[in-house]
Amino acid sequence: MTEAMTAISRQQHTNYQPKRASGFTIIEQAQQRVDTQQADQLANLLGVTFKELAFVLQIAERTLHRFRSEGLLDSPSSERLLLLENLAAHGLLVFDGRADALANWLRYPLRELKNQPPLALLNTISGFMLVDDVLTRIEYGVYA
Repeated sequence: MTEAMTAISRQQHTNYQPKRASGFTIIEQAQQRVDTQQADQLANLLGVTFKELAFVLQIAERTLHRFRSEGLLDSPSSERLLLLENLAAHGLLVFDGRADALANWLRYPLRELKNQPPLALLNTISGFMLVDDVLTRIEYGVYA
């Protein structure tokens, strides 16, 4: 997908706003399983490719295709998607609602993350926490 197509795709989903949820809410929603449409909306908002989404959810691309045809993610994938949604909501807060700025930031290597882009760490729960910590530091103006 070209950059222009990605930008158009993001504009089409401007009505989708990721929400931050508490730990218990994430557990409850993950156990009920999340609709794959929510995954598509979040991926479009963040400019995340299908392959990158599978990486974050820690499932094979074929499995993600199967989940799409079924309409629901499994519980572990749902939990990871909800963590990504929390991270996106926090990122949009930090970047003043600019999804394009957040999408670029996710791909930019950061010294705080040992010169890795935040997206590369989102295959682990600890990675989600580290990336969220960096967003908090940006939010409060603590860069070192």
